[in-house]
Amino acid sequence: MATLIIRNARITTLDPDNPDASAIAVADGRILAVGDDAQVMQLAVATTQVLDAGGRRLVPGLNDSHTHLIRGGLNYNHELRWDGVRSLADAMAMLKAQVDRTPAPQWVRVVGGFTEHQFIEKRLPTLDEINAVAPDTPVFILHLYDRALLNRAALRAIGYGPDTPDPPGSFIERDKAGNPTGLLVAKPNALILYATLALGPKLPREYQVNSTRHFMRELNRLGITSVIDAGGGFQNYPEDYEVIEELHREDQLTVRIAYNLFTQKKGSELADLEGWMKMVSPGQGDDMLRHNGAGEMLVFSAADFEDFREPRPDLPGALESDLEPVVRLLAERRWPFRIHATYDESITRVLDVYEKVNRDVPFDGLHWIVDHAETISPRNIDRVRALNGGIAIQHRMAYQGEDFVQRYGAEAARQTPPVRRMLQAGVPVGAGTDATRVASFNPWVALSWLVTGRTVGGLALYDESNRLERDEALRLWTHGSAWFSSEQERKGRLQPGWLADFCVLSADFMTIPDSELSEITSDLTVVGGRVVHGDGPFGPLAPRLPDPMPDWSPARHYGSYGGGPPSVAIATAHRAHHGQTCAAHGHHGHAAQYSVPVQDHGGFWGALGCSCFAF
Repeated sequence: MATLIIRNARITTLDPDNPDASAIAVADGRILAVGDDAQVMQLAVATTQVLDAGGRRLVPGLNDSHTHLIRGGLNYNHELRWDGVRSLADAMAMLKAQVDRTPAPQWVRVVGGFTEHQFIEKRLPTLDEINAVAPDTPVFILHLYDRALLNRAALRAIGYGPDTPDPPGSFIERDKAGNPTGLLVAKPNALILYATLALGPKLPREYQVNSTRHFMRELNRLGITSVIDAGGGFQNYPEDYEVIEELHREDQLTVRIAYNLFTQKKGSELADLEGWMKMVSPGQGDDMLRHNGAGEMLVFSAADFEDFREPRPDLPGALESDLEPVVRLLAERRWPFRIHATYDESITRVLDVYEKVNRDVPFDGLHWIVDHAETISPRNIDRVRALNGGIAIQHRMAYQGEDFVQRYGAEAARQTPPVRRMLQAGVPVGAGTDATRVASFNPWVALSWLVTGRTVGGLALYDESNRLERDEALRLWTHGSAWFSSEQERKGRLQPGWLADFCVLSADFMTIPDSELSEITSDLTVVGGRVVHGDGPFGPLAPRLPDPMPDWSPARHYGSYGGGPPSVAIATAHRAHHGQTCAAHGHHGHAAQYSVPVQDHGGFWGALGCSCFAF
């Protein structure tokens, strides 16, 4: 009999045999039945929890097929996020208030998830503006993968000066005296951005556990029940997976995670994989946490960059000779794999290698993925289909569309990425965000982009030939993404026997105006039949979380997309404009409190080097 029943709902099941329903029953973490209220209520017993959805839309839980939850969770509590903030003035008020409460030697970090185009002012803050609100506290602001803004206190803290070299493919802006101004630019290699970010203080282990729980709850609030983690630079296995493993052991995961392993050192990619193959195998784990194969970095020479402010980079001639032995090993060991590839030129060369390996070691149903694929050509889409691969797309163009149009033109942007052409070719397509640095973790911004074809700044990129209907977009975010973790037979649809992951939405995704799509949240999120988030009438059902740690954490004050409820933003702005500061601690001498060996140029750039690659 049912342990949980949701009735009086408008259910989009995505089950072609039973597309619409009003009630759903759950038992043992699986869907027991989906149908009308009368049918499903027959499964209720005295102990069944019955919830009235009040006519709200209920959909399968959202599944981000390419994100960075594990890394994002470790850092969520000490990052000030401008995701969804619509005014630079409000963003700077948040920054000022956070500076006032942040103790030495901590930094205030705004690390991706926003773009200047979302602000009504259509610009980033100036270095003078940042220095004015933060004269003593180090501030690091990362804008997409193209630049970082550091105040003078941050430059002092890390020791950047006239003798600090520009790493390859990056640029440190300097004044007439040769001193760094605080602007770091990727041209187009983002090495300097991530090398610099890595120098900041880290949260202690206990706080990282707390931080990851709060990040997962924020994803639950947005209706996310599953993700595929694409690894990242500095995300070493198994060390940097200990927090997520601990949460799994303690039954505190509220998002299902399939994780890929990202090679960490240029020239040692094959050794990385050979070592991991002795430790873990694809599918190892359970429905809450499982290993998913290799990537998104397979070899450094095959990875391009998606900074559309800069020209497309030409990849080195060693790409093919570096990539072939890695792909051959993966195919022989039956490890699924994924590769970061933004441009069609990169994809062409990668597919040349794949086809060569496939002739010797047939992929034969092995799931492999091209990630991003913004400018993939029809010919290469067909080549992906012929090798039975999939394409994972993200809403990076929603944040960089204006830059793409300025460089390549509006006509080229109309099919960037060519989602409709991918679907017509029969390629498995999954949707995601690539959060938390290049774009926001909010899935409804991505869904809005797929449906409307507009950037977060309002620019219309696509006509109807490359926009999706709402049910199509939802399918990419649910059942479509399940293919990318080989779970397409149990996840992403609401039908008997499948995993009981779903959410009850704050507004009806199927009927509300286009302009309101990005504002949707979840009023009730269920993972494996267990309530993991509740809001509004379902608020009392939400499991209690400990407060964000530490007490100065931005997540404690702005712990949701858009910076929190309006009352929080108003109060923050009021404090900032009246110069009120936190009396809990002083803010002098931040730079003096923290030092790093930046004078060891060989060790500094050599040690961080390619591991800082911008994923």
